[in-house]
Amino acid sequence: MITITERAATHIQNFLNNRGKGEGIRLGVRTSGCSGMAYTLEFADGALPEDMVFEGFGVKVFVDPKSHVYLDGTELDYTKEGLQEGFKFANPNVKDECGCGESFHV
Repeated sequence: MITITERAATHIQNFLNNRGKGEGIRLGVRTSGCSGMAYTLEFADGALPEDMVFEGFGVKVFVDPKSHVYLDGTELDYTKEGLQEGFKFANPNVKDECGCGESFHV
């Protein structure tokens, strides 16, 4: 299961409204960085046949089954801390993260 906070949903919905189309976002992982894996986030115009679909606060999150193995239980939030703002992933599967926070290991 993937959950999304109200803040993240509001931010995503604003992006989709400005874009003028889209059903939600696609969340995944890819091999990258010094710890092995990095999150991917992109607009989704619809579900692919193999996608798992999660919804929160009116926003759909599409996840492929291979990524779901690493993302199960993750909460997607949107935070603003000082001059830094962006999406934050609370992933219970993460065992270690790199110092820059760009990649993780499960």
